[in-house]
Amino acid sequence: MRGQKKSILTKFLVWRLKHIPNKQFVYLLSILVGFLSGVAAVILKNLTHFFQHLLEGKLVQYYHHAFYFVFPIIGLLFVYLIIKYVLRHKVSHGIPSTLYSISKKKGFIERYKIVASIITAPITVGFGGSVGLEGPTVATGAAISSNLSRLFHMNQATRTLLISCAAAGALSSIFKAPIAAIIFAIEVFSLDLTIVSMLPLLLASLSAIITSYFFFGSDVLLPFKVEDVFTIKDVPFYIILGIAAGFTSIYFTEVYDRVQKFFDRINSPIKRLLIGGIGLGILVYFIPPLYGEGFDTINSLLAGNPETSLQKNFLNLDLSNVWVVIFLLVGLVFFKIIASALTFGAGGVGGIFAPTLFMGSIMGNAIAKIINNIGVFTNPVSESNFTLVGMTGLMAGVLHAPLTAIFLIAEVTGGYELFIPLMITSAISYSITKHFMPHSVYAMELGRKGDLITHNKDHAVLTLMDLKKVVETNFVVVYPDFTLKKLAKEVVVSSKRNVFPVINKETNALEGIISLDDLRPILFNKSLYKKINARDLMSTPLAIIDLNSDKMTDVMKKFQDTGAWNLPVIKSGCYFGFVSKSKLLTAYRRKLIDFSHE
Repeated sequence: MRGQKKSILTKFLVWRLKHIPNKQFVYLLSILVGFLSGVAAVILKNLTHFFQHLLEGKLVQYYHHAFYFVFPIIGLLFVYLIIKYVLRHKVSHGIPSTLYSISKKKGFIERYKIVASIITAPITVGFGGSVGLEGPTVATGAAISSNLSRLFHMNQATRTLLISCAAAGALSSIFKAPIAAIIFAIEVFSLDLTIVSMLPLLLASLSAIITSYFFFGSDVLLPFKVEDVFTIKDVPFYIILGIAAGFTSIYFTEVYDRVQKFFDRINSPIKRLLIGGIGLGILVYFIPPLYGEGFDTINSLLAGNPETSLQKNFLNLDLSNVWVVIFLLVGLVFFKIIASALTFGAGGVGGIFAPTLFMGSIMGNAIAKIINNIGVFTNPVSESNFTLVGMTGLMAGVLHAPLTAIFLIAEVTGGYELFIPLMITSAISYSITKHFMPHSVYAMELGRKGDLITHNKDHAVLTLMDLKKVVETNFVVVYPDFTLKKLAKEVVVSSKRNVFPVINKETNALEGIISLDDLRPILFNKSLYKKINARDLMSTPLAIIDLNSDKMTDVMKKFQDTGAWNLPVIKSGCYFGFVSKSKLLTAYRRKLIDFSHE
């Protein structure tokens, strides 16, 4: 049966090559990827809502508030058991793992990731995990597109393009914002905006949003229309909002990073589960709006009814006092990222897109309330507009995606009345955050390791290159006690190279190198044959490349700084080979051609 299936696929591939040009086939695949990403978004959303309605709607509301503490721990335990005994593979955070697959695995994503997030993310979020579904949806779509590319023998450039199409499709389906979805794929995945990439992204985004309309109708995640128009006198207030968004973004990124590092130091997954689960349970018990994604809270703020979400505060504070409301809103901003980071640290599966929107909306609403109630300004600002623009500010800062932030809110609101404040706030927030945090939350770990593909084409090409493939190992090895006679009669004669590594016999460690230029003046002086050995002739290399730690950017810099033509390579402290500048540049040119072709 398997052979028959393979023959059918082979026949289809042959037929496709004869009848469908590659460019048109990529267009068809992008439509398919967009549709499948849309379906993935529908499944994830419906499963999550099913769990939330079942648990929060019935058990918590009609039985006992203490379930807020219990449910997150139960959900995280289910996720742990599924990952360990069903999937038997680690389920990484959606978008960072996808970026890693592009930069270091040539766009190949394991098949199990097609279902991994669909199974685990709804349980994480539905049981109260304080994270979002956007990242898992992107991860699912990316896994589908990668394996489709492998099935139809697409090259690396096309795989990368289709993964970006999946990301665009996921966001288009979730938010019904097709233009913002395309920009998101370009900003986050560092895709070059060309005619070759633009049309597949457009087709994928369009296919996904049509799929979303088919299943969800005209329902949108953030139903809101701008009623309060922007006036020029509001500019100073939006500048204040932009500054606040910038520093809130820094707080978000710093807390997330520190909590993740804390959990990384804990080797036992059970300990991580208990610490993170109990911490999350305590937070959700005392602050119920932290339960799940939090879009209900955002919509209550947009509707001007923050009391709807805040009425369950454990202090039973009087919500008729606006300063009490502001205090509770600031508390939500402060604790949301802690709850999200605890969810991830405990082993939960989700994304940080929704927490970013949650914190941004509440921050914007709180700042508007402060401006309107401190008694200094006579003309009030629009709290609903500040809620929306606050989301833009935090997206621009945390995700390092200012254009996505601007167009997402513009599309969600169905117009461009807020375009100027959106631009002001996102530009200021992004500038401040970028100064202190060079990489977004998505790219932070990859950026530190030098594995991140960026819009800098030189850096992107070097990141995609494989150092092992440019290392040459056919050099004749010399030991320190080799005499000049042995070097002349045996080593030089048998080698086609002009450099020789001197290594320790016992440890295989590199002790130095001998160049043919060093040997040439005394090579035929027989009176020195027994008096001089390799240890006397060897010199310290200008630089050494470590195969385990050096990236291609480091290698290129070492060649640039030293002016060397060959540099030795070590692996785990032992001699491994050499990299020549000529082979490195040849490999770079080939990769550049492939990259530019994309």
